[in-house]
Order: sequence, then structure tokens, then C-alpha cells
Amino acid sequence: MVEAPPPPSEALSLLQNHVGRPCTARLLSDRRGSRAWKVSGPRGAAAVKANNPDDESARDKAAEIAQEDDHVTRLIATGALGPGYRIDAGTWTRGRWLAVRWIDGTPLWRTLALARGPEGDRPAVRPWLLRIARTWADSLARMHAAGWAHADIQPMNTLVRDGRAELVDYALACGPDDVPRLPYRGALTHTTAPEIAAAVLATPTDTHIQARPPADVWGLGASLFWCWTGYTPVAYEDDVARSEKLRAIAKGTTLSLAEFRPWSFPQFEAAVTACLAPAPEDRPTAAAVADMLAGR
Repeated sequence: MVEAPPPPSEALSLLQNHVGRPCTARLLSDRRGSRAWKVSGPRGAAAVKANNPDDESARDKAAEIAQEDDHVTRLIATGALGPGYRIDAGTWTRGRWLAVRWIDGTPLWRTLALARGPEGDRPAVRPWLLRIARTWADSLARMHAAGWAHADIQPMNTLVRDGRAELVDYALACGPDDVPRLPYRGALTHTTAPEIAAAVLATPTDTHIQARPPADVWGLGASLFWCWTGYTPVAYEDDVARSEKLRAIAKGTTLSLAEFRPWSFPQFEAAVTACLAPAPEDRPTAAAVADMLAGR
């Protein structure tokens, strides 16, 4: 059995002052050139991310982690993120690492498993589903008010605890300042907004595409559609090239939610459908989506 790689020793040395001693590290993921761990001690836990220098397929992962640290620092300064979110960051012998507050939640896809079936249609589920979506939209509204877009809205970047959604992973976020950064070329295909898909197809691979708040709103609607129905909102085959999927998304045509929903929920459906408007200017703001989900 291959032993899981530990976090960088430089990170562990600093984190022991935060979580206490002794501390343990559990590898959570090891993919696409980066690794993530949960580091736990008697005083709490932290999430640690570092580049994997042995992954030959990885590109700029150390720079991406440094970029996420910059984004988190700037978002905290605007008030869009709480000051306790960032714990520490730094270099190690083979790259970069970042430690942030541990969020003890469940990814959105797993959370909404109950709602995907007909058994989800019961009185207790409806306010729970609205609260998850509303708190997610509220998080986006805070970022958008500060002039930022998250730019990677998807089920795996949204954790749910006690019926409240929390965003994670700010590596790809797009801020209002024109600062040097890695080019943004979209994120998870299934939740990529039509205008981002069109821009990716129309520009060279080294061109930065500035994601804006309406693209996050589309990603919010796409994620809720997907996690509630089990279907991505745009029809394409799973095994076709990403460029073919982006071409389908860029057309702006989505599946009818009424045909794929597991049960009827007009208030929730109206909010999701509004988010998926093809034109960015026709989508509600994240704050307006939160109001729709609150019934105001």
C-alpha cells in the first residue's frame, strides 16, 4: 500500500501553532497537479493546499496557489471574506502552499441527493433547499458588491452545513484590478456561462477572459439545475471534446427545467430559470436571486 504524501513540512510547522499539538494530516485529494489535506489538532482544523511537483501534467499549479492566496487576501480586505478564512501561506522546497479555515461541510451534489428523488417533495425539504440556494446567492452577492466574480461556481466548490452554503476555492476569481495573473480560460465546463464559452472559443489559449458577476449567476443556476435534476442544463454527450461542449453552451439554449425536475417547486424553479437567461444583462443579480429565494 502506497503511503499518502504528507503536507509540506513548512506548512505543518506553522499550523501546529494554530491547531495545536499533536496534529494529524489526512489527504483529501490529489489531482490535476495539486493536493489538499485536512490538518487537525486539539484546537481545531485547517485545509491545506499545495502543488504536486511530481505531476507532469500539472501547469502553473504553484503560481495558481500563490494567486489564490493573493485573491483571498484581497477579498478579506474588501470584507467579502471573513478575516479568519486565511490562516497562512508560503513557499516550500518545491513550490507553494496555502492554509485556510476548515469548513466542515458536504459538497452540494451529495447534499442534494435527497432532493433529486420524488421523496424529496415534502414540506421539510422545501425551506431547506431554499435556504441552501439563498445563502449561496448571498455569498456571491458579497463578492459581487466588492467588484469580484468567483469564476468557478460549481457543486464541488460549494459546501453545505446545517442548511447553509459556503464557497471555497478562490484561485480563479476575477477582481476589479488589472494586476498580473494567470489567464482565466473558464472552469468546469458544465457550469460555464454562454459568454465565457464563446470567449474561450474565440480567443487564443493565453488570452485572459475577465469573468464578471453575471457569469457567476449562470453558474449558480446551472449548478442548482444539475444537482436537483441530475442533468446538466445544456445537452451534449459526455465523451465529446470540451470545445464541442462549449459550442453547445455558447448557443444559450438550456433544457427545460419543467421537463427534468424531480418534483414541482415553482419558487425554486423561477429562480433557477432566471439565472440561466442566455444574455448576461437579462440575468438577475445574485442579491436579487437571494430575494427571489426568500420569497421577497
